[in-house]
Amino acid sequence: MPGATTTPAQVGIANLPNQRHKLVSKKGTNFTVMVVGESGLGKTTFINTLFTTLLREYKKPEDRFKKQLERTVQIDVVRADIEEKGFNVRLAIIDTPGFGDYVNNQDCWVPIVEFIDEQHLAYMQHESRPNRKSPDDMRVHVCLYFIQPTGHNLRPLDIEVMKQLGTRVNLIPIIAKADTLTPTDIIAFKDRVRDAISHHGIQVFAPPTLSDDEESAKRNVSTLSAMPFSVIGSDTDIDVGGKKVRGRQYLWGAAEVENEAHCDFVKLRNLLIRTHMHDLIGTTEDTHYENYRSSRLASEGRSDDDPVVRARKALESRMKAEEDQLRKRFTDQVRSEEARFRKWEQQLIAERDRLNKDLELQHRMVKQLEEEVEELALGRRG
Repeated sequence: MPGATTTPAQVGIANLPNQRHKLVSKKGTNFTVMVVGESGLGKTTFINTLFTTLLREYKKPEDRFKKQLERTVQIDVVRADIEEKGFNVRLAIIDTPGFGDYVNNQDCWVPIVEFIDEQHLAYMQHESRPNRKSPDDMRVHVCLYFIQPTGHNLRPLDIEVMKQLGTRVNLIPIIAKADTLTPTDIIAFKDRVRDAISHHGIQVFAPPTLSDDEESAKRNVSTLSAMPFSVIGSDTDIDVGGKKVRGRQYLWGAAEVENEAHCDFVKLRNLLIRTHMHDLIGTTEDTHYENYRSSRLASEGRSDDDPVVRARKALESRMKAEEDQLRKRFTDQVRSEEARFRKWEQQLIAERDRLNKDLELQHRMVKQLEEEVEELALGRRG
């Protein structure tokens, strides 16, 4: 009927988040982590500590530098499915053995950069196929760059590699083996690394510090202030005050992995997994992949003016507009429901107050009648 209104309960739009949750939980997600750094900085230990399981086997000490003469940087990929509370993450860990292990490390980052670009190209080619179901998406969502804990400054190799990686992937610098430096040295070293990153214009992943959610904004500011993250890796438990914790035991004491006074492992884990995994995946999709795609099309003599590209852009824009409209409608419906519930609450409170007043009045009347009856009874006796 024209002019008729319906309530959200009749439409059922309030079930949309539940439907979306079921779809996302059923589909799961891909998450690819690349670790870059010289041998012996604890990359394997850190990955095993991060996911609390043996994802990568440790190399034998005698085999660590066996391929030194070949002077090649390899790309090793380890895949694993991790499930937690019914949600599945298809995890891929990419290691780069051989990086920075030689006297002459000129262009040692080229295989790493080529691998990142190849994954973008493979996904781009898959998008142009008639059948685009179930792509083997290996685009790198985050690159953890391990810095030697020298306590001095970034080396020219670190600066050049980080500049190359920062434009292609979400880059997060990490100070390895933080238990080899004193707290004072860690703070000074972090300041030097931050100054070098700022001076050379290196792009690193930074969580947004401006948000409507005050708690999230404070957390992001705290996380950003800890970058570059100093970490300690350990896959063994030690006894500290009668409690078993992950850490390393020394003659002078214990270095605990999850103690924020000892290192930034907890903040880094929260950033990677608990609070910003979606942001890392989204930035890879919307920024790094789109930048590569635009550059690739331009190098092939195509641009967004190409009919195919333009049609795809129009479809994506229309879908995004519809999604925004649906999200706005859902938000408006939720606010309307909240306003209705608040009104009901106020009405219930007012009704409760009225009933309490009526009850109090009835109590007074009953008490008054009892007093009158008692006076009558006394009068008869007199």
